[in-house]
Amino acid sequence: MGEIVGAGLLAHVPTIVLPEETRLELNGGKEITLVTGLHQLREDVFARDDYDTVVVLDSHWATTVEFVVTAQHRRAGLFTSEELPRGMCRMPYDFPGDPELAGNIEKFADKHGTWITAIDDEYLPIYYATINLWKFLGEGLPDKRWVTIGVCQTGDMEDHLRLGRALADGIAATPGRRVLLIASGALSHTFWPLRELRDHEASDPVHIFTPEARAADFERIAWFKEGRHDKVLDTMNEFWKYKPEAKFFHYLMMAGALGERACVARARQYGEYENSIGTGQVHLWFDRPEGGWTGSPTTTPQEPAHA
Repeated sequence: MGEIVGAGLLAHVPTIVLPEETRLELNGGKEITLVTGLHQLREDVFARDDYDTVVVLDSHWATTVEFVVTAQHRRAGLFTSEELPRGMCRMPYDFPGDPELAGNIEKFADKHGTWITAIDDEYLPIYYATINLWKFLGEGLPDKRWVTIGVCQTGDMEDHLRLGRALADGIAATPGRRVLLIASGALSHTFWPLRELRDHEASDPVHIFTPEARAADFERIAWFKEGRHDKVLDTMNEFWKYKPEAKFFHYLMMAGALGERACVARARQYGEYENSIGTGQVHLWFDRPEGGWTGSPTTTPQEPAHA
């Protein structure tokens, strides 16, 4: 029987893969902590040997008539972003996939009243919400499998929770799997207009598009640290006013897999809450509580020393 052993809501912003010199130039000579946070997260979690598979819930990959799970035995190539080819150009990637897990997730679509297809086409596009995090957390770890699931642009909150439920069942049905989930995407997500955005490239949260969006992000970060996933889910209508990336579907899929409102996992934060041309970015990691994802919460985790 497989199990989910950890999960994270992680930022994938293009800035993290820019050369250090460029990052410092954009940020007043200081490193952005989204980079240092990922380095620490790799050391604390991803460099360990107590998991074998990573499932990325990718906010940049939008399907239309179904959810799609990557099912290739291996994915390798060069990635250039259609959105930002100057900064993400010919980035090499090479990692094993998990066709067995993908197939098992697909099998639970009917049970949860949704549509899921496992696709093994070697020409299936890949997106930087997956690649950028793999570069930090997976590159150099050749035995770790990586699988991606996209959001569905015609789906709503309930559809993405259903996908998460099917994901959890598919993992449980795959013998021996120990899985880390990554909800790859931002919190509030409104960009500054083109003629203004170069005045707002620094990481300081003062550059978040509105003070109200910044406050909404901070409120949810606090709830995550308290293990109050119920509050996050119960106030989605309010949060949608601030246009979270992909309608926060990346998080909703993760929540569906972890027990939804019953989930009590408390976040620890890696790095600071930072701006990216108006959008709210943060790395939050959830270890499985001793009583399970929906069991008794653990004590509030200590912040990493760098946060």
